[in-house]
Amino acid sequence: MLSCNIKGVTNGFPLLLEVEKFVEKEVEFNPDFLKNIFPKIDWKALLHASRSMSYTLLPDEADSSMLHSQDFLHKFHHALLQLHLQEGALICPQTARRFPVTKGIPNMLLHEDEV
Repeated sequence: MLSCNIKGVTNGFPLLLEVEKFVEKEVEFNPDFLKNIFPKIDWKALLHASRSMSYTLLPDEADSSMLHSQDFLHKFHHALLQLHLQEGALICPQTARRFPVTKGIPNMLLHEDEV
């Protein structure tokens, strides 16, 4: 999980998304993977990130009972694995420090005074 690692930051997750461009990439649907990764996902962070990329089909709340629904699994799969931030920034919720994302790669390097 990406979080803000600036010295002194105690509330550096989840990073906020500033989306200039995102892409959707096809990824093979694997329900077993989704069921195994679900408990490790911060649902609110995934929800916020997916909505930042105009994907609004995820429910506000989710629990493990929903993993029996193929419809839910497909929506979860799309948000988690097929939406990719290409251009924009990740923003620390505590300091508002922007980490640029270029060609899908976040630059999380800290300045000398932030270490």
